[in-house]
Amino acid sequence: MHRPQRTDNPQETSIDKLEELAAIKHKLVLAGLSLLDIDRRFQLSRGTAGTTLREPNAAGERAIAAALGTKAHLLWPSRYRPSGQRRSPQPRENYERPPTMRQRQKAARV
Repeated sequence: MHRPQRTDNPQETSIDKLEELAAIKHKLVLAGLSLLDIDRRFQLSRGTAGTTLREPNAAGERAIAAALGTKAHLLWPSRYRPSGQRRSPQPRENYERPPTMRQRQKAARV
């Protein structure tokens, strides 16, 4: 009847992205790894692994997944198709930064 909406609530996408990021960071902490360690181990430019948490980067995604002993499509379902193939081009939402803590607190007060 009408086009399906991407999301009824734009905050929902931000929260999903934050949960995805937090889950990956949690796995890195449990594995005793830092993002800088991953950059060095996989010979990535400094900061690539950290940027990969916020924005799509194929090399960074593969490096983080390899360091954790898993597949990239399991860590970032929003960046991959259900078949495990990387989305190309990436959806615009994958390049939008999630709101900062201050922005989330301010929105909660209103």
